[in-house]
Amino acid sequence: MKSYHVIESKEQCQLDPLTSSIIGSAIEVHRNLGPGLLESIYEECLLYELRLRGHLVEQQKQLPVVYKNIHLDCGYRLDLVVENQVILEIKSVQELLPIHEAQLLSYLKLSDISIGLLINFNVRILKEGIRRFKL
Repeated sequence: MKSYHVIESKEQCQLDPLTSSIIGSAIEVHRNLGPGLLESIYEECLLYELRLRGHLVEQQKQLPVVYKNIHLDCGYRLDLVVENQVILEIKSVQELLPIHEAQLLSYLKLSDISIGLLINFNVRILKEGIRRFKL
């Protein structure tokens, strides 16, 4: 079983320029919209902002489950995948719960991607709603 690390300090996130750019994009979206909207609105705006910054972004990417060497479409969809390197799971909830972390960790384990950002836009200050995971 793989282990993972939650990386939340600003210094640690700055070590990864892609993650820093994604977080900057999310902050820009939050600065313009504020909290309290639907996840789908933040997703669309973040998609737009990331593409403005020149990033390759896939939206609602299918993630099949491989069970006994068979690919099954179980309905998993990744909110956003940036540069085929970072999975973004967008939330707009009162607080992030362990189930939200488990969801992102499952996506990371099922994909070939090792970095994920869990972003909750329903906070006063966005940095309080961001969690970075690395397998």
